[in-house]
Amino acid sequence: MIVYTPAKPADSIPVIDLAPSFSEDAAARKAVAWEIHKTARDTGFFYIKNHGVAQSLMDQQLELAREFFSLPLEEKLKTDARNSACTRGYETPGLQTLDDGSPPDLKEGFLIGCDLDETHPYVQQGIPNCGPNQWPDRPADFKQRYEAYVDEMFRVGRHLMALLALSLDLPEDFFDEGLEEPLFNSRLLRYGPQPEDAAFNQMGAGAHTDWGMITILLQDDIGGLEVENAAGEWIAAPPIPGTFVINLGEMVRVLSNGLYHANMHRVLNNHSGRDRFSVPTFFDPSYFYEVRCAPTLLEDGAEPKYPATTVGGHIADMYRKTYGLAA
Repeated sequence: MIVYTPAKPADSIPVIDLAPSFSEDAAARKAVAWEIHKTARDTGFFYIKNHGVAQSLMDQQLELAREFFSLPLEEKLKTDARNSACTRGYETPGLQTLDDGSPPDLKEGFLIGCDLDETHPYVQQGIPNCGPNQWPDRPADFKQRYEAYVDEMFRVGRHLMALLALSLDLPEDFFDEGLEEPLFNSRLLRYGPQPEDAAFNQMGAGAHTDWGMITILLQDDIGGLEVENAAGEWIAAPPIPGTFVINLGEMVRVLSNGLYHANMHRVLNNHSGRDRFSVPTFFDPSYFYEVRCAPTLLEDGAEPKYPATTVGGHIADMYRKTYGLAA
């Protein structure tokens, strides 16, 4: 007799090979989706390899972050996010507080999103957080270099959304309607070494869950990312060359009726004496796309655990909370 003992939650984050998911073989794609299904029920985090993004582009994006943050403060402040109606541009340390009740985060950032001018319907309607990016003059070709990276994140994001649909026994094209004009935000981030005079519980990025659907994280070789597993234990997400770290946001909890987790994570500033650089890209369906429980997870007549929400409305609420903006 084998005496039952409860399954142990993950104490590491799995690496999922995306190569079979580009196959014309439906069974191969579903096998990758099943791997996502398994980890989404525990940490909600996984690495991806063989994603098709050139290593040279990944390296160039981290170099872009290094170049920008090495500029004098007065140069970076020319694109101060506090001067943007949609908080785009340079984010000074302490601008954002991700862990409610803790001191402000120590990270330094630069934020872009969908670059919409005054002729776009969202801007004309006054939709929150929709508008133009602020693009710095330095480093050289900043805009073109960043947009080349974002183009690849859109490709990866759409591919992951198809796999997310498959993981819930939905058609691969289930999200296509919401991906005609997807939303995204992308950040360059710099985390300096942890200062000796940091306040209690003050770190690079306080414990938080992400707000939307999917986050695609590029990180350098320093480390510092920590993830809470299903048992409430904090585990490291160390850098693995050639991979992205993927995590699921709070809207996936609504979509999966609580089956999938949007787990807490944080970044501790390191003690190596070196700066840490990372580039998270937050990929979501369009602003008015309604996120509700997947029909495959509801029995006839059953009520979902979470109310439906729109992508944009949810994200706007989170902006107000973490930037201390008036509702």
